[in-house]
Amino acid sequence: MSKGVAITGMGIISAIGNNVTENYQSLINGKKGISRISKIKTIHQGDIMVGEIASTNLELEKQLGLTSDNNYSRTALLGAIAAKQAIEHAGILDITTYKTGLISATSVGGMDRTEAYYYDYLKNKDVQKYIEGHHAGDSTQKIAEQLGIKKSLVTTISTACSSAANAIMFGARLIKSGKLDRVVVGGTDCLSKFTINGFKTLMILSDTYNTPFDENRKGLNLGEAAAFLVLESDKVVTAESRDVLAYIKGYGNANDAYHQTASSENGDGATLAMQKALEVAKFIPADIDYINAHGTATGNNDLSEGRAILRVFGDKLPEFSSTKAYTGHTLAAAGAIEAVYAVLALQNNIIYPNLNFETQMKEFNITPQLQLKKKELQSVLSNSLGFGGNCSSLIFSKKQ
Repeated sequence: MSKGVAITGMGIISAIGNNVTENYQSLINGKKGISRISKIKTIHQGDIMVGEIASTNLELEKQLGLTSDNNYSRTALLGAIAAKQAIEHAGILDITTYKTGLISATSVGGMDRTEAYYYDYLKNKDVQKYIEGHHAGDSTQKIAEQLGIKKSLVTTISTACSSAANAIMFGARLIKSGKLDRVVVGGTDCLSKFTINGFKTLMILSDTYNTPFDENRKGLNLGEAAAFLVLESDKVVTAESRDVLAYIKGYGNANDAYHQTASSENGDGATLAMQKALEVAKFIPADIDYINAHGTATGNNDLSEGRAILRVFGDKLPEFSSTKAYTGHTLAAAGAIEAVYAVLALQNNIIYPNLNFETQMKEFNITPQLQLKKKELQSVLSNSLGFGGNCSSLIFSKKQ
């Protein structure tokens, strides 16, 4: 059994950068990746704003060296690029040296390809291969092939917006139990008409920049992104003399069983998830130096999460902010995107500003961090709160 779960590599591609370095520079410079839709033909093109990645599918295919007859969805392309970055960052030359698994999260899967070829499926055999890549597990399998993971655990998690956080949690538990020596964990989701139309139906999309925890918040901006982290056991860290970026110290998952697409008004699920994460870490609330909040800028989430944070931390609230004003809400990938940001915060002793905030919410007297702040950090808590009431919290720490 492994005492610690070390993070030794990270990879990311989002609307604010094509790698870890570019994302960090955007975060500290307040550079938003939110804009009007340009790559998807939709009737909502002028109505909403999203976090799009600049690269086209063809450009992503070239990065991976794929032939033109591939059937990779955009979700798979983004995921493969981020996962390969993470492996390279960790300095892994032979993926088969240790028992290595892959846990990838997605909610959209291959929906972008399905939308493009759905009506031609029965009459054109040439496009049927794209529909075969529709299911969530297809992107995971393609990422595994790109990494060379063939004889170990390869699985997919799809629990809405908490998916990648749950992938990280599952990977940490596999290492702590001794089932695997190394796990590549994260998530990937692309933009699609399906998600745009779905969230539009829920009436929670904003026609301007999203404003987390603001009294006048109008809703979220959808985003596309992928991020993966390499988790390794004590045995591997020692044997390979790894540079440890941070440790996964605590994790918790709970479900408030309140509503299919809304969190409970008092944040019951989020409260339980944070309490469980603190318990696993053997921490008290005062041990948390910064909270990377889920903060979607919807009326329901920010009220529910704010109340949950107050229930856990009381009047000794650490600085908190949401980074979704940078990237948009990247759905199943969000927990991994914000895990990378949490580790970067620890490494650089930085608290990110909660962009676009103007007016404090009337329900409680708390305000997110509004300016970039230098502060000595030891531990960061990151929340991911999903549809169906699936709530997860992760604690990242400098110490094992």
